[in-house]
Amino acid sequence: MKEEKIIKPFNGYLAIVLAILSISFLIYCFVVQQVFGIVILLPILLLILKGLIVISPNNAKVLLLFGDYKGSVKQNGLFWINPFYFRMSLSLKARNFESEKIKVNDKMGNPILISVILVWRVEDTFKSSFEVDNYEKFITVQADSAVRKLAGSFPYDHFEDEDATITLSTNFDDVNIALEKEISERLQIAGIEVIESRIAYLAYAPEIAHSMLRRQQASAVVAARHKIVEGAVGMVESALKLLAEKSIIEFDEDKKAAMVSNLMVVLCGDSETKPVINTGTLNQ
Repeated sequence: MKEEKIIKPFNGYLAIVLAILSISFLIYCFVVQQVFGIVILLPILLLILKGLIVISPNNAKVLLLFGDYKGSVKQNGLFWINPFYFRMSLSLKARNFESEKIKVNDKMGNPILISVILVWRVEDTFKSSFEVDNYEKFITVQADSAVRKLAGSFPYDHFEDEDATITLSTNFDDVNIALEKEISERLQIAGIEVIESRIAYLAYAPEIAHSMLRRQQASAVVAARHKIVEGAVGMVESALKLLAEKSIIEFDEDKKAAMVSNLMVVLCGDSETKPVINTGTLNQ
């Protein structure tokens, strides 16, 4: 398999000087009616002009001679090359590609919507031109395939896989690194350099989004309740300890249990507590 070959073409400004000299001598031959000079100089002038190429920054020319790859020119400026070379222009500029939102299944089988943004550029002009049929379409297909593989490798979140170290919705840096590695390996055959790749959109598919939202809300409520109960137990413990240290009141086990029950109801209840005033004894 051939590889990219960078060639250094002749200076184009020198070719311009030769073209001007050829034009001057050609005019002279017309004036003096020197047919032989006209026959010689006219083809030479045409070949000089035909071989001139201009390459802008971040562009390249791939050169072929009767179907045989001769090399690539990545320098920018005015140059002269073999006038019989066939020239293919390639852009070396960085370009963006944003995939469409596709529906795939994560590691746990949940349908999700995902899309990616890819920043890429042509690195190897030979591979981009001859190893694949259409490198831009190749990028689109391979990026789509890489996203599907990535989504199937990780769960969306920790709800169904609590032991997962990496999830799509939380570990963005790790997921993006895995995505960039996967796409880079796939695009290497086309001579494409992946500058950056990252997830642009991530969400549950509409058919399960409502259920997943309710599950997340329920988990949030449970977590909040857990914190409330922890705080309430600490407050009750502190209250009983303080009452015992100051010898304000003596509690037997039944009274202590009743007080703990009342305090827990007050501290953990959703609605505002309405006090009941006891005008009799503590036992009533």
